Amino acid sequence: MRTRGGALPSIHRSILEHQKLHIEEKQHIAKKAAELVCDGDRIMIEAGTTTALIARYLIGRQDVQIVTNSMLAFSYARINPLLNIILTGGTFRRETESFVGPIAVQNLDSFNARLAFVGTDGFTIQRGMTTQFTEGAEIVRAMNKRAEITWLVADSSKFGKIGFVSVLPLLAVHGIITDNGLPKEALEALQSEGLEVILA
Repeated sequence: MRTRGGALPSIHRSILEHQKLHIEEKQHIAKKAAELVCDGDRIMIEAGTTTALIARYLIGRQDVQIVTNSMLAFSYARINPLLNIILTGGTFRRETESFVGPIAVQNLDSFNARLAFVGTDGFTIQRGMTTQFTEGAEIVRAMNKRAEITWLVADSSKFGKIGFVSVLPLLAVHGIITDNGLPKEALEALQSEGLEVILA
């Protein structure tokens, strides 16, 4: 990563770089997730390339209230006049195009949602959901606490990967929306844990 007078190592891809990976799978997953949203719904969308796309596919839904910490989700939702959008505010993290920190978490505690759609950098049965940043983990936990039903939205390449920070055990969420690239044995193992798995 270029800086004034030199360069710094770039360990984590930015969210804009992540957007270019597994594009087709992410679109299918987001469309499938959007099908779960009804007119008049209250939903939370956590920052991430796949989760943000959900807002893009809410065309035709009316009077949906979205609470999000994602600037990407906001950019998709703002063009639809039938969606009501609340941004959490907080500290802006450029790498993830999201608001994080105590203000974001505190603001999430003010709302109740039927559905929360959250992402992850990796998930396994043993370690659950994991991520690279502590601040992101705090947002996921806050949304999970305020929603009646939480869906993990992640492409199949995330299965088996373990991030630096533990977020939630898989059984803390209702289910997982992923793509058909998930290995059969992984699907069976997740279902045997009692998780609903939707393949897009």
